[in-house]
Amino acid sequence: MSAAIHPTAVVSESAIVGDGAVIGPYCVIEGEASIGARTVLNAFVSVHDNTIIGSNCQIFEYSAIGGDPQDHGYKGERSWVRIGDNNIIRENVTISRATGEGNETVVGDSCLIMDGVHIAHNVRLGNHVTIANKVGISGHVTVGDYAVFGGLSGVHQFVRIGNYCMIGGIYRVTKDVPHYTLAAGEPLRLTGLNSVGLKRARFSSETRREILSLYRELYSKKRLFSDSFREALAKKDSYGPEARLVLEFYEGSRRGVTFWGR
Repeated sequence: MSAAIHPTAVVSESAIVGDGAVIGPYCVIEGEASIGARTVLNAFVSVHDNTIIGSNCQIFEYSAIGGDPQDHGYKGERSWVRIGDNNIIRENVTISRATGEGNETVVGDSCLIMDGVHIAHNVRLGNHVTIANKVGISGHVTVGDYAVFGGLSGVHQFVRIGNYCMIGGIYRVTKDVPHYTLAAGEPLRLTGLNSVGLKRARFSSETRREILSLYRELYSKKRLFSDSFREALAKKDSYGPEARLVLEFYEGSRRGVTFWGR
């Protein structure tokens, strides 16, 4: 089955357009961009060179995918945007290519990216991520699977967001947010476990209790966080895989981790 390309669309001869793809009115596909099978580009979508979009995606009006990074360090090197399968990218979304020769900005599979979102250079989104309207994600941010962002929130460069996190709307994220947590407030604080998200994902009650118990241990009012963390690390092997992942997240932090609200 061949692609359906509207006569007003401009498609580079070097571009790859998969079977069953639909390229709408006034779209522009540049250079060696690749559009996967059955992906639909609605009107006025721009897909720049060195962009690879997977299959079964929907990209809505006026989105610009794969443009040059908004970074003083970018010197024209060859870099990429790679977008997985089954993603919905709504109107006015911008996703920039990476800075650094051969580097990538990555969007996983089955993400929902709503109106007006900006995903900057070198960002790596996991799978099943939901990003509400007008969120800005700065360069080099890493986002885990099933994370959710409330509208108008902003994420500082180099921050990490863990799996199954939920970030409240209109808040600044300047430090790492560890796995399975809710974060809100100004300044941002962890406000609890994302219990609803974990239940929907069929985490067992035993696993949820262990994760919550670990966080309570780490943020005990009876001792310093550093002492609690050392003690938890010393018995790391006794925890299940989800709790161990939390400890590994803290070990890998460069910007510091958002603290539990009091």
